[in-house]
Amino acid sequence: MTATSAPTPVGDRRDIRAWRVFARTCAAEWTRLWTVQATWWFLGAAAVAMVGIGAIAGNDAGGSADPPRGEAAWTAAVVTSLPGQFAFLAIALSAVTSDYTTGGILPTLQWTTRRPVLFLARTTVAVGAATVLGVLVALAASVAAYVTARPVLTLPADEGLDTLATVAFVFAAGAAVAVGLGFVLRNTAGTLVTVFLLMLVLPIMLPNLGYEWTTELARLLPGTGAAFLLVGEVDGMTETSSRVTMLLWAGGALLLGLLRLARTDANR
Repeated sequence: MTATSAPTPVGDRRDIRAWRVFARTCAAEWTRLWTVQATWWFLGAAAVAMVGIGAIAGNDAGGSADPPRGEAAWTAAVVTSLPGQFAFLAIALSAVTSDYTTGGILPTLQWTTRRPVLFLARTTVAVGAATVLGVLVALAASVAAYVTARPVLTLPADEGLDTLATVAFVFAAGAAVAVGLGFVLRNTAGTLVTVFLLMLVLPIMLPNLGYEWTTELARLLPGTGAAFLLVGEVDGMTETSSRVTMLLWAGGALLLGLLRLARTDANR
């Protein structure tokens, strides 16, 4: 008699490569992102606010008694991105926390059992979507300013590329912080408040307390780095220090989020 080996089951889950699971999970996350009603509300609010502010600024510039002829309309992109970023950060974090709010994280992990793959796919889709949408709306704000101010303002392409690249960096780093905190806190309201504190309230409040150590502490916050890169009115900050600060916060938040997802039960 000759021994025969057992046939390998067709479709054995061990044969599914990680990149295929990642691709499928990204597709699922993309679909889920656009089926969440909050995504459309945040996007609509950001578009109305940013484009509206850009149009108003352009109209004021065009109707001024001493119009700023020759200035670039790209200023509208950076100015409107400072307040408008919170809508896109909310889109990114709600893509994470909504699953915990509804309890959908349990079937999600049953469908994608490899938690690092789920983390990477959800982060990629949330951060990528928030960044691309933010840049497109910032571009629309500048175009609105240009159209309403013509022929006062200009729209040079080289300056536009630099401006939109800066906006993309700020949105991407901020969205990464929001996603990481979403995985850590697993609560939409708590994550929104935390992101709001780190990106707006504390960077403004701490320097106004009048102590040197609070001013130094404010410079270590991601919101201070974002404010410098967008409007450049932060004492003691440089472009390099601002970018490094935001990258460290983004990397730290994502690392904590990955550890929480990998080591803690999803329903706790």
